[in-house]
Amino acid sequence: MTDLVTVFRTRSDVEASIVRGLLEAHGVPSVVASPLPQSLFPMAVNTLGEIGIAVHEADAEEALRIIEEHRTGLTNGLVVRLRDEFETLQLTIAYRFRDRGLLEHALTHTSRANEDVSGGVRDNESLEFLGDALLGFVIADLLFNEFPDRDEGQKSKIKAALVSTVTLAGMAERLNLGEHLLLGRGEEKTGGRRKQALLADGYEALIAAIYLDGGIEHARAFVAREFAALLADAHDAAAAGRDYKSALQELVQSRNALLPEYRLVGTVGPDHRKLFQVEVVVSGEPLAEATGASKKEAEQEAARLALEHLRSTDRT
Repeated sequence: MTDLVTVFRTRSDVEASIVRGLLEAHGVPSVVASPLPQSLFPMAVNTLGEIGIAVHEADAEEALRIIEEHRTGLTNGLVVRLRDEFETLQLTIAYRFRDRGLLEHALTHTSRANEDVSGGVRDNESLEFLGDALLGFVIADLLFNEFPDRDEGQKSKIKAALVSTVTLAGMAERLNLGEHLLLGRGEEKTGGRRKQALLADGYEALIAAIYLDGGIEHARAFVAREFAALLADAHDAAAAGRDYKSALQELVQSRNALLPEYRLVGTVGPDHRKLFQVEVVVSGEPLAEATGASKKEAEQEAARLALEHLRSTDRT
């Protein structure tokens, strides 16, 4: 082991993986090592929580040159920060993390954590739990202030639609969140970046990470920005005293068309997290298809999409 030279140190499992991939891509084999005795194994860490990337002495100069080309600056005497792979996401969400590790934690799926032999990588399930509670609180607060004349049942119905798995997955897709998820090999192969449940969970974990990094006001501001359009739609529907299915029915009746028909296309997912796929048809023409945790939720979303389709057709 004496011919090994440590060329990079970091506290980030993700950053260590990036550096190793970078070196391997340039034909430089590497190992992950700690200065502690008997600690040479993948993703080992030392007492400071640092991960060391080591190469053979003969490759050290070349490895340092490769890393140097990809540096953005020296953050302290030991750790070198590479270009931030989450920079695009931070720009998209209009929030920059002071503790970048929180963002990394929020995007780490359990499949990725389970593949880490060091045990130093945590999944985002606890953040998801916290984010779910935060989102529910902020949405309830927004609805309380924006719908003062609506009763509890009406506000609960709007809230349920806004925080549904389908809605959150759609919000995550708008942020391109799937491309930033840290997944295990199995989830990667089975299309985890496009799974609604994973996207929704990651979105909730992101809200929790913003809260822990910047406080409740930053988390509230993020949710308010993200849900502004949906709240406006809900406000319009509530003001008219109707839901999306009623609004669609009223619109097609004004055009002397047949009443909308909702057809169950199929179901996806395990029984405990089953999603229903529903198609809405008007006068024999399929207008939209949506997925929801219940048939009613899927029908409402399909009606909303059908309304958007018909209104966009009118504008053109």
